Amino acid sequence: MITQSTELRNAAARDAAAIAAIYNHYVLNTSVTFEEEQVNEAQMTERIAEVQQAGFPWLVLLEQGEVLGYAYASPWRLRSAYRFSAESTVYLKADLSGRGYGSQLYMALLARLKELGFRTVMGGITLPNRQSVQLHEKCGFAKVAHFSQVGYKFGQWLDVGYWQKLL
Repeated sequence: MITQSTELRNAAARDAAAIAAIYNHYVLNTSVTFEEEQVNEAQMTERIAEVQQAGFPWLVLLEQGEVLGYAYASPWRLRSAYRFSAESTVYLKADLSGRGYGSQLYMALLARLKELGFRTVMGGITLPNRQSVQLHEKCGFAKVAHFSQVGYKFGQWLDVGYWQKLL
């Protein structure tokens, strides 16, 4: 449950270990990310810096100093005509879904992207993933694409859907 002790701020290098721990749960135990090897603190520090240096937001949600989750945006595509479009990512500690933290993070990320002049946000979801679909749709995204069997993890072919929101 969201409380007054919740803090939302830009991610910093000091958050990298906590962010990596959150993400590595999904890498090792789920197919929501197609990454198959754990990410260490140094690698996560680099990723945070690259996103922020490119002018995109990376936010962390904390409660009493503990990182509960994170959200960031990255380029949708590299060609210059796509410069007003972004791809979004949100991850929470595994035991926190359904408490409103994901919505809080996502809405803050979308607001920041709008302030920065972005027009479109895309969210890719490995399917099936009811919780992520619900989060995206709660935040105003609509499904715009479905790609069959584009990823292979844990011995199975996986589909990916894309949800889009105009800001």
